[in-house]
Amino acid sequence: MTRAMTGQTPPPSEAPAAAPERAASLSGKRILVVHNPRSGQGDSPLPQFLELLVGAGADLTERELTAETPMTEYIGDVDQFDLVVAAGGDGTVSSLAYATRYKNIPMLAYPAGTANLIAQNLNLPKTPGELLDVVLDGHAVRLDLGEIEVKGETSGFAMLAGAGADAAMIRDSEELKEKYGEMAYVLSAMKQLNPKKTTFNLVVDGEARSFEGIGVMVANLGMASYRLPITSDISPSDGRFTVILLKAGNIFRLVPNIIDSVRAKLNLGDPMFSGNLETFEARQIQVDATEPFPLQFDGELHVETTPFVARILPGAVRFLTPIKKAELDT
Repeated sequence: MTRAMTGQTPPPSEAPAAAPERAASLSGKRILVVHNPRSGQGDSPLPQFLELLVGAGADLTERELTAETPMTEYIGDVDQFDLVVAAGGDGTVSSLAYATRYKNIPMLAYPAGTANLIAQNLNLPKTPGELLDVVLDGHAVRLDLGEIEVKGETSGFAMLAGAGADAAMIRDSEELKEKYGEMAYVLSAMKQLNPKKTTFNLVVDGEARSFEGIGVMVANLGMASYRLPITSDISPSDGRFTVILLKAGNIFRLVPNIIDSVRAKLNLGDPMFSGNLETFEARQIQVDATEPFPLQFDGELHVETTPFVARILPGAVRFLTPIKKAELDT
């Protein structure tokens, strides 16, 4: 096992061994673990999980991210591995997924961040033993990724990208994360009661259109915290984004749509709050605004502003998950 990470390995009593019948289940499997130590609140049981992988026979190579080193530096030899573990928040997972796109190597989105929305969408458990079971079962689904281009530079996202009120919410949540964890996003959303409004100019699959509002969200995965659907009809495997236009109002306009989406999931009848948002599908969208708006993708706020272009990358990544592909749709 190659170690290049810092951190303490827990005592044997805190890292239960794999069941004897599974002791050699990962024998001969090479696993690359890429870890972002800045993610979350530092309380992830990652060392216990890695000990379980070793106990199951895996050959681990661990690499710790630093702010100065681009992601591509960590995965130059990724073709030599059977599995990649992306241990960090959503930004770490999506960045690693984009760097290894179309490599056909399954990836575990290990939940070591604050919100871990990608892991929640994949319905991944949180305990080391249950995560080991996911790895041992080896069930992976092929999903789309998003690619975002800003000023000629490209990055990837698995969950969603946005400009406007959602980016402002993420900006305001940063100082609250350490004290409130995932609840920081809710508290920040409550501050967005009178967000800045502007005219957005879009080019959707080659067709131009404009609207006045507070933001644009480009969604690939469609579930917020606790796997509540943002809107209905979002699929991460259909080769299209769901674009959400946030018109005049505030970020809480999403709440009625979440209620409608839950009702649709439970077959409780027609929507009660139709018209709060506008949604449509697109393979590529260019977003510009009369006033430059901040950008976020997969929970990471960026210094760049609009304009940006987002394009879909069909079937670009294989994520491990205990559920079927159809259960990822909203």
